[in-house]
Amino acid sequence: MKLVSLQDQRLAVITDQGAFIPDAASDAPTTLNALLTGGVEARTALEAFVGQASNPIDEASLSLAACVPNPGKIVCVGLNYRRHAAEAGMAVPETPILFSKYANSLAAHGDAILIPDVTDQADYEAELAIVIGQRAQRVAEEDALSYVFGYCTANDLSARDLQMLTGQWLLGKTLDGFLPLGPYLVTADEISDPNALQIRAWLNGDLRQDSNTSDMVFSVEEIISYVSHYMTLEPGDVILTGTPEGVIFGDDPAVWLKDGDEVVIEVEKLGQLRNSFYQQG
Repeated sequence: MKLVSLQDQRLAVITDQGAFIPDAASDAPTTLNALLTGGVEARTALEAFVGQASNPIDEASLSLAACVPNPGKIVCVGLNYRRHAAEAGMAVPETPILFSKYANSLAAHGDAILIPDVTDQADYEAELAIVIGQRAQRVAEEDALSYVFGYCTANDLSARDLQMLTGQWLLGKTLDGFLPLGPYLVTADEISDPNALQIRAWLNGDLRQDSNTSDMVFSVEEIISYVSHYMTLEPGDVILTGTPEGVIFGDDPAVWLKDGDEVVIEVEKLGQLRNSFYQQG
């Protein structure tokens, strides 16, 4: 299934015919949280609703939120593409480098993102995001994919000057609106191998990132297993898996994101995430 979350928190299912939105009169879950916490019964009810629904809504008329609007945790993996580590002049990590973003950073497909005056070095990062579907604690790698609800396209926007201000990356990673997610949350059954997906980013129509998740240092299974050994993952938690080469940080000279720029992120089978940027003043 291909899912979106609306600005009023309702859940919509996107089909070839259009969008279908469950309501209180149906037995189907009406929010992503209800779907995630409702288990197999909730998903079965949603599939039954879609199978019987008529009068689809034009997808273009929907007002979207981030496709995962209320994650309990947003866990990010740094330097997880070999060629990205090379362009950054850093060693390929021997264990996953983890950091976090917070919910204030969430943004939707189509949102205009403010580049605040606290940074002069805003950068894009195309990423595959994992959305957890059930409680995961000390998960073995061979079982890890069974804990995934789905995947989505992410832009791990980064303020490089703030990121490198200290040894901790957090400040440069979690500015307001610095994590567009979406437009779609695609259920895991639609993705046969998350470690073999094309991933791309365009800046003002210029292809800047063009890679594949096969270049990841740590696979989706390894990441989930590793994180779950240190913290319990809950339904709706989001894990960002890192970005490939081609970010502005690797350019010489670097021309950072500015007023009027547009970035499009695409992960194969997950859709395109499009955002424009503006500056204060």
